[in-house]
Amino acid sequence: MASSGVNVLRYSALLGGILYGFQHQRTIYAKQHAQDVEREYQSKESLIAKAKAAYLQKSLPPGKKTAGGDGTFIAILPRFLSICANPAFWRAVISDPDDPKFDLEAYLTLKMADEAK
Repeated sequence: MASSGVNVLRYSALLGGILYGFQHQRTIYAKQHAQDVEREYQSKESLIAKAKAAYLQKSLPPGKKTAGGDGTFIAILPRFLSICANPAFWRAVISDPDDPKFDLEAYLTLKMADEAK
């Protein structure tokens, strides 16, 4: 028969393994859930871009769809919309120090980048 010290060690290892397995399963589930949420978001974003392109194509007069009328404008519209959706695209550095939205760090970074060119 095994001594009580060995039994305590066995049951401690068993309990530790069960707790580790439970924690590992929760970690895997959390990663899978985050991937599912991201995949759903990307799907919805893609559908919105397609709907915007379809609406724009539908709402433009037939001769104004592109310069050549071949649909090229509609083909590049989703890429254009994704660029415009980026907040950095619309953010301009305010160089007036009296403006309440003046950002010194952004202004200095812009000036340093200009000087480096």
